[in-house]
Amino acid sequence: MPAQQGDFPAFDAVAAAQVGARLVGEFLKRQGAPDESGVSQAFLDLGAKLLADPLKLAQTQLDLWQDYARLWQHTLLRMLGQPAPAAASEPGDKRFSHPDWEQNFAFDFIKQSYLIAARHIHKTVKDVEGLDEQTARKVDFYTRQYLDALSPSNFVHTNPQVLRAMMETRGENLVNGLKNLLEDLENGRGGPLMVRMTDTSAFELGRNVATTPGKVVFQNDLMQLIQYQPTTRQVRRRPLLIFPPWINKYYILDLRQDNSFVRWTVEQGHTVFVVSWVNPDQRHADKTFDDYLTEGALAAMEAVALATGERELNAVGYCLGGTLLACALAYLEARKDRRVASATFLASLIDFREPGELGVFIDEKQLNALERRMNERGYLEGQEMAATFNMLRSNDLIWSFVVNNYLLGKDPLPFDLLFWNSDSTRMPAKMHSFYLRNMYLHNKLREPGGITLAGEPIDVSRISAPAYFLSASEDHIALWQSTYYGAALLPGKVKFVLGGSGHIAGVVNPAGSRKYGYRTNPKRPADPETWLDGARRHEGSWWPDWDKWVARYGGGRAPARVPGQGSLPALEDAPGSYAARRLDRPDA
Repeated sequence: MPAQQGDFPAFDAVAAAQVGARLVGEFLKRQGAPDESGVSQAFLDLGAKLLADPLKLAQTQLDLWQDYARLWQHTLLRMLGQPAPAAASEPGDKRFSHPDWEQNFAFDFIKQSYLIAARHIHKTVKDVEGLDEQTARKVDFYTRQYLDALSPSNFVHTNPQVLRAMMETRGENLVNGLKNLLEDLENGRGGPLMVRMTDTSAFELGRNVATTPGKVVFQNDLMQLIQYQPTTRQVRRRPLLIFPPWINKYYILDLRQDNSFVRWTVEQGHTVFVVSWVNPDQRHADKTFDDYLTEGALAAMEAVALATGERELNAVGYCLGGTLLACALAYLEARKDRRVASATFLASLIDFREPGELGVFIDEKQLNALERRMNERGYLEGQEMAATFNMLRSNDLIWSFVVNNYLLGKDPLPFDLLFWNSDSTRMPAKMHSFYLRNMYLHNKLREPGGITLAGEPIDVSRISAPAYFLSASEDHIALWQSTYYGAALLPGKVKFVLGGSGHIAGVVNPAGSRKYGYRTNPKRPADPETWLDGARRHEGSWWPDWDKWVARYGGGRAPARVPGQGSLPALEDAPGSYAARRLDRPDA
């Protein structure tokens, strides 16, 4: 007997793809903007591939109907007191954590109905064959953005927590939510809506974040160099120089006393220096990747030598700072300069063959459009970069705050990590274009002589310094498999360590923490999954393991060095004026 209209919700994947493409095109047309991301064309291509395999499409439709039949069966069983869920949310999915999503009959049905539809839609687009790799990435990524946006948790009438708040406050939660929305729109100054994630007024650099005592001992157009006050009478002879990424502020490594990597390394007896990058504006439009090498990495090394009297040092690079460190090491190697006794790479890409979801935003068409926008201003606006990274985890970094701020009408809580995350930075146009094209798009850093910096062809396969690679198993920015391929390019002594969690928590995992753990394997097979199969798990933080490793290259002991008492005078207190400037506070 054929199903009657209304028996089961029907999903026409081809129609959905075609409608989605038209909606994107129409939206962009009304905005007076071309489809620079190619999303509309990607979904048109998807629709064509779906039509090319009608039997598979029919099977997809049948599978969906069967799952909805199971949902109706579950509903009947629940009425009889025998709960047997047809669909459950993934572990860690906080959207449906309120008890009413499970205990209330209606909301449980809404939740499961959404989960079934979302999983079938996502599976349908992921299983389509014949799409080129970049198109497949776009379809997969933007389908998930669409599905996340349509979650019933994001709407007043289908979120039980919001409805309870309306009854308890007589609708005051929605009034407060509107106030929060208007405030965010005003703070955006005509730009895209940036949802507040934390109470930024609760934090101040040098007072309750970035509090490790130190002095700025050197600065130029691109960076300030901070030297930290020692806490031990003697220190390791070779100083430690840390290169954070210039995509964010350095103080992710110095948030609170109990999770500050900077403070902890000082306490282990290192003379610690950290580069604090400038937040660029139009004056820095012509700064190139060469400049970040010469005025950043190399200038910092020279300044450390002046401040300590030691030419040799140990270096740490985090994320893009690690990519720069690899470039600097290859440059120095070409000049037979081996001042870097050891190199540590934290969640850093050298081989970009697997760029992860960031690859969705990087192709020739999108880069051309991005370069046009950057060249008009001289830089990539920090909010644009922040919005891109937030989309990678939209449920956690966008929709959870939409619900909290606008539907529940609550003010975001003070949270130091989210304060740092909101402290966005710009990218100079020429530098960022070079980085995206040569690293992400064409993956030239892995090729001997693939790129030339400051007149030297760069060959990372000639780096002789021993290296420690720390990656994170759930990193969505620098996939650990890709960082593993980068580590394999270095010919010397390399230790690869795989921590838990993601790009931030996997690195900022304090020594006293028992969370996440890490894995090691003395062997270096070509395949990262083979490495993982043979790896041994260790409990706790990777920090002590790293310090034990880097101690081999400490060069003995020396009296503690006080910032400003060497050849470089103290210019100002840490965290310094470069870090203090926030884009959302022009007068700061």
